[in-house]
Amino acid sequence: MKSPPRKTRALGLCSGGLDSTLSGLVLREQGIEVEWITFETPFFAAAKARKASQRTGIPLTVKSIFPVYIKMLKDPNCGYGRNMNPCLDCHALMFRLAGEIMQAQNFDFLFSGEVLGQRPMSQTRSSLRYVEKKSGFEGYILRPLSAKRLPETIPEKEGLVRRERLFDFAGRSRKPQIKLAQQFGLSDYPAPAGGCLLTDKGYSRRLKDLFAHQENCTENELHLLKYGRHFRLNSDTKLIVGRTQIDNENIIRYHNAAVDTLLDVKNYASPVTLVPANPRKDAIYLAAAVCVGYSKAPPGALVDVLVASPHGRELIQVIGIRPQDIRDKMI
Repeated sequence: MKSPPRKTRALGLCSGGLDSTLSGLVLREQGIEVEWITFETPFFAAAKARKASQRTGIPLTVKSIFPVYIKMLKDPNCGYGRNMNPCLDCHALMFRLAGEIMQAQNFDFLFSGEVLGQRPMSQTRSSLRYVEKKSGFEGYILRPLSAKRLPETIPEKEGLVRRERLFDFAGRSRKPQIKLAQQFGLSDYPAPAGGCLLTDKGYSRRLKDLFAHQENCTENELHLLKYGRHFRLNSDTKLIVGRTQIDNENIIRYHNAAVDTLLDVKNYASPVTLVPANPRKDAIYLAAAVCVGYSKAPPGALVDVLVASPHGRELIQVIGIRPQDIRDKMI
């Protein structure tokens, strides 16, 4: 007795946005067995992809790629965009990693929700071509929403995908996607927005400063760049001062108790203040004065500050530095 033919299987990159969601549904409608992969780093998370998976029932794998990603980020072949975003090399890396999973798990091809011309730098015809070549899986990357405007892929040539049931979307208008979403009964999807911190101007400044002053960094150090005010006191010392309760909680959450120093103003409401990586004594006093300056302590008062470091806890006294007098050191 003949065994039934094996179902075509496709593995897609999923951001959780409307385009990647639609690309999965378009292929599933053809009877293709669709799964998603999303990658996590401190710069982007999988929350939206998880929601898309829940909404559609398309299985999702989430994979952390920090070590290989940070290596690429420090020296991207195509350089950066407007900030610290290495979009072309980022996409190429993701497709390379997804392609390795494709081979290991017997998927037939890769796909994504990219739309030709939607992003002026990373979704031009030449950019899509660059990503495909650098991924190592040339011919196996299908973009269902723009497929009719792009060269025919291997799965299309082999009859695994029906090209006539794919689309020819192009440009920045969202109207075709919204219309298609209505046909699939999709209404609950995120508005288009950049979900990558590397496109954020403020975060990128802090990241450049971190790369300029230390050779290696941990995931927690990169998470800390999201929270509070950051100051570069000298070439060896930086300072992080919380602005909100959420900042304070996350500064405590991500600090490294083995090397970092936390400061707490006694008797007055104050932000959590962190001095990373074994600061010198004079730097601690300067940081404490900045901390007091952001507290509710009266100007000019000699104030007690509790210093909690890997060497223990001690109480020091300092007079606060006004925020406007330290602004030139803010990153």
